[in-house]
Amino acid sequence: MSRQIQGSAFRVFDHNEPVTTDERLLSDGSDTSWVNADPFRVLRIQSEFVDGFGTLAELGSAIGVFGSARVQPDDARYTAACEIGKRLAEKGYGVITGGGPGIMEAVNKGALEAGGVSVGLGIELPFEQMINDYVSLGINFRYFFVRKVMFLKYSQGFIVMPGGFGTFDELFEALTLVQTQKVKSFPIVLYDSNYWSGLLQWLRGQMLADDYISVPDLDLLQLTDDPETAVELVTAR
Repeated sequence: MSRQIQGSAFRVFDHNEPVTTDERLLSDGSDTSWVNADPFRVLRIQSEFVDGFGTLAELGSAIGVFGSARVQPDDARYTAACEIGKRLAEKGYGVITGGGPGIMEAVNKGALEAGGVSVGLGIELPFEQMINDYVSLGINFRYFFVRKVMFLKYSQGFIVMPGGFGTFDELFEALTLVQTQKVKSFPIVLYDSNYWSGLLQWLRGQMLADDYISVPDLDLLQLTDDPETAVELVTAR
């Protein structure tokens, strides 16, 4: 039995592999299935991290805003999101959204028209979702988890507006990391009490009552119906 060292790993086997690593590298590449293999995906993931870090490294202070892609421009929540983006820009903060339509577009629009930095972190989806026209700095990601790291690394706080599964995923990802002290505590503001009150009631009546969370965990969330207050809460130091 022999042992072959492969980088930081080793493989134990009873016979030599018929093809060396160099030989595979220099082959004519007629078999293209390797581009969908896990080792190559690691390189794609690495490249997304490099692109994200390189693009956002000098962003400065910014606030992440989450919300539904399905909100239409004639919706009061779209108007509120525009106001939030505008007020953040006026206070010197960039905005970071998912770069899509709806609330994301409204936040980017408000920030851009106020002369602020308007970031959109898009995601490759089975259905078409283009980066909206109000993004001044955009990146499109293949992998949700890489995109989440960019939100968490470059945002100093979050405003969470009404949304669906994606919005809830982003909200609870941020809450979990703050609660477990994996990241420095930052403000998380829920906008629209009519939308969020049922969730907060359930958290108190079910999670807290069953001792699955503690009272300080609920204090991580702040609630408001006013765009100006949302901005003041998320930017308070």
